[in-house]
Amino acid sequence: MKIQLPYGNGCVFANVPDGNLAGVLEPNELPAVEDFGLAVGEALDHPIGGEDRVKLSDITRPGDSVVIIVNDITRITPTEKLLPPLVTHLNKIGILDSDIKIVFATGSHRKHTDDEQRMLIGGEIYDRIFCIDHDPDCCRRVGVTSRGTPIEIFTPVLDGDVVICTGSIEFHYYAGYSGGLKSLLPGVSSLASIRKNHALMIHPDSVSGRTYSPVRQDIEEGTRGISKFILNAVLNGRKEIVAVVSGDPVEAHRAGAIYVDQMYRIQAELADIVVASPGGMPKDINLYQSQKALENAKNIVKDGGTIILVAECLEGLGNAVYEQWLNIPREELLPRLKSGFELGGHKAVLTSLLAKRANLHLVSTIPDDLAKKAYFTPEDTVQSALDAAILRHGANARVLVMPHGGLTCPTTSPPQ
Repeated sequence: MKIQLPYGNGCVFANVPDGNLAGVLEPNELPAVEDFGLAVGEALDHPIGGEDRVKLSDITRPGDSVVIIVNDITRITPTEKLLPPLVTHLNKIGILDSDIKIVFATGSHRKHTDDEQRMLIGGEIYDRIFCIDHDPDCCRRVGVTSRGTPIEIFTPVLDGDVVICTGSIEFHYYAGYSGGLKSLLPGVSSLASIRKNHALMIHPDSVSGRTYSPVRQDIEEGTRGISKFILNAVLNGRKEIVAVVSGDPVEAHRAGAIYVDQMYRIQAELADIVVASPGGMPKDINLYQSQKALENAKNIVKDGGTIILVAECLEGLGNAVYEQWLNIPREELLPRLKSGFELGGHKAVLTSLLAKRANLHLVSTIPDDLAKKAYFTPEDTVQSALDAAILRHGANARVLVMPHGGLTCPTTSPPQ
């Protein structure tokens, strides 16, 4: 069977023998909303959760300064579709354009160019509303969580009277789900806050699809008082909006997560070989982002099996610390992370641990020597990688394919 896999802005193909193909784990896609502007408006008019289903008009008054947090370029959130109806909604309740500020939640990622900011939010909004990238060196402490995470938030966000978190909800390999208050932590937090929160990823409950992930629980404990309102979209594999939720940062987020489960929590049997694409750009912009698909794929590969990651990675590894940690001897990685968590180093640790359990192959633009340092066997094509894996595991090897591995959360047990 000829299989198509997203790769950058295009796709690549591989022929999987019918006798070996155990399945293609495609999402159970929901249809796109007919009118995304109307869907956003409906969500804003009918918020979820809170004691009295609080609307923006209940917490915002004319003259208030409103901060809207939006995702950065590494996320697939259709911000350019969410913002126009949101800004219109704010205008209708008396908030002027001059009282609105858009903050890009870059977290620990690089800053944007002006053209990238314009592309992400659309030219009309870019020309009307003041925009700024997050700066992790310009944060103010507002508290500490019960798990010891310092809550240090970008000062311009804290200076706003009302903070609205926008984003999209999908599975996240250690926070359970993306979206919600994750816009605040790590989105607009200091590196100290991000490191302490991310250190919780080594907890066994910090896995994809769990709202009780210690990482997410820490996020919500520390930031819920900063923002009282979210506007989140849920997308299908074609990056179309299938649902929009707004309202209480926790309750609305959980309502959105239900749509994610419907589409992407898929039951499957363990396989000898798993072929996974993160889903194309921007999910495979670098190996740092692409590794999320690897974490999903590991749920269904047998011990001693093979995972073939198909990710273009035009920006290479995507993180300097990640690359530095690849120079550390494998046996020292986990003890070092436990003794002093360093953002970026965790990617090296997670991949090194998985490489002990399964063979990892990488089809990408990353130089071979760097791929090898990152615990992968570099491959020129998906087909060559697949043929070699079948030869390794035998003529009866079972192959599972994940075209949208960054979204899909396979499980060997029925959905909970």
